[in-house]
Amino acid sequence: MQSAEAWRDLNDRLVESLNLLRFDLPVTHVYNPLVYARAPYDLYLERYALGPKEVLLLGMNPGPWGMAQTGVPFGEVSAVRDWLRIDAPVGRPQREHPKRPVEGFGCRRSEVSGRRLWGWARSRFGEPEVFFSRFFVANYCPLLFVEESGRNLTPDKLPAAERKPLLTACDLALRATVKMIRPRFVLGVGKFAARRAAEALRETAVTFGAVTHPSPANPKANKGWEALLETELAALGIAW
Repeated sequence: MQSAEAWRDLNDRLVESLNLLRFDLPVTHVYNPLVYARAPYDLYLERYALGPKEVLLLGMNPGPWGMAQTGVPFGEVSAVRDWLRIDAPVGRPQREHPKRPVEGFGCRRSEVSGRRLWGWARSRFGEPEVFFSRFFVANYCPLLFVEESGRNLTPDKLPAAERKPLLTACDLALRATVKMIRPRFVLGVGKFAARRAAEALRETAVTFGAVTHPSPANPKANKGWEALLETELAALGIAW
């Protein structure tokens, strides 16, 4: 049965699994917002994850100025605080890279991907409760990997020996998430998340798909991402 307690149990199990993993160079720092930013993440789940959803939008992993700061997937600070109305204490990672400080809701950097995604949700649906009556947003992997230079390393770039146990833990959590919210569609925001969803959920009845990632590093996203997203959703049969 879905409840706030069930979500907490799911994430406690995921954290325990991830704590067993070790990552070697080029990774020098690993951030887990499910530990140090758990308070806002739990609020996000309590307010917006309960009840069945039609569409799960699945990101890859936290951005340094988004979920790494607020605990919320694609969690650009102003969107989380002002639209989702979530503001809660955020701690610090055990080891923090000087070029990737965690300042929580005091962070002045803006994550473009999160600003675009939540900006679309706000412009299309108005209130978060309307958006979350049909949609939910999650990340496949909750860990942020940082190299010595401060550059992010995405999960798909990890060595196979490190990547395999990570994917196993994240696949289990994704299957548990889908069991709780029972979506009709699971859409990867970007190709990596779409591939992982198709692999982890291949024995389920959900419909898979992918939508363009809103990252400014993606040239397609810089040419009207909201219109592109709506075109992609409509092609999948998702309308409003």
